[in-house]
Amino acid sequence: MSDPQGRVTLWGIESFLAVAEEGAISAAARRLGVSPSAISQQLTGLEAALGAILLDRSARPMGLTPAGARFRIHAQTILNAEAEARADLAVAGLSGLSTLRLGMIEDFDAEVTPALLTALAQDLPGCRFLLETGASHRLLDQLEARALDVIVAADQGSAGTTEGWREVFPILSEPFVAIAPRGRQIAALPLIQYTARHLMGRQIAAHLAQQNLRPAHRFELDSYHAILAMVAQGEGWTILTPLALHHAARFREAVSVTPLPFAPLDRRMSLSVREGVLRDIPGQIATRLRGLVDEMVLQPALAAWPWMQGSLRLL
Repeated sequence: MSDPQGRVTLWGIESFLAVAEEGAISAAARRLGVSPSAISQQLTGLEAALGAILLDRSARPMGLTPAGARFRIHAQTILNAEAEARADLAVAGLSGLSTLRLGMIEDFDAEVTPALLTALAQDLPGCRFLLETGASHRLLDQLEARALDVIVAADQGSAGTTEGWREVFPILSEPFVAIAPRGRQIAALPLIQYTARHLMGRQIAAHLAQQNLRPAHRFELDSYHAILAMVAQGEGWTILTPLALHHAARFREAVSVTPLPFAPLDRRMSLSVREGVLRDIPGQIATRLRGLVDEMVLQPALAAWPWMQGSLRLL
């Protein structure tokens, strides 16, 4: 239903931008977590308020009319100003933030993410939390598209620097390790690969290619639990990280963990935010997160595998 007074709303603008970027109402609805009919109502109200047709609904994917293309520039400016205004209200600290859209890599969802949300809920008693978990590349896309405010994902950034449009706060550096059935030799087993559809899988595949290694494999999976279950059953060996072992801890007693039998490889987990939007808030969240990662991930892992000292560390 359009606004009876013909007002332009932030929700209408956000809906319009989501459709403009996704090219379909259904895709925009999935991104924003609402129904397609809700998006359609917002678009109808926005066009009525502006007195202009913004979208060419006959095109596939849905395109912008000339008026829509012009308004898109203003719409992005308006949303940027809104985000900056929220940051200004929260400049005194976390207590001023009213809504936080947080994206977390799945590696943390067993223990770290619930603990972080519990801690932030104490810091932000009036804040509403919206959590999205998923693969690093998908979280990064959502951050760039303004669907998330802050993400924690695998990244190559460095402390205190910006990567074009985002600011990066490194959290953790961890090594890739070889994981085999307990008592079995890697040389006699096929490799169970982590899927190359995800960033980590591509990183592993690229490293193997650089070493001129092409280990025999039959399985390429996207689940830590499935991979480690197969390794525990003796179906092969794999290359993963300490976070993967933490995520699927019930298989740890059935496998052996050793350094890679070739050149080492590591990855970094970082907190990212669009540059200049939330000011000092991401740094405060990153500090909270480092403490939780140290307590829940690093210390137990280093106690179990002391040889990781130096390669598994906070940043």
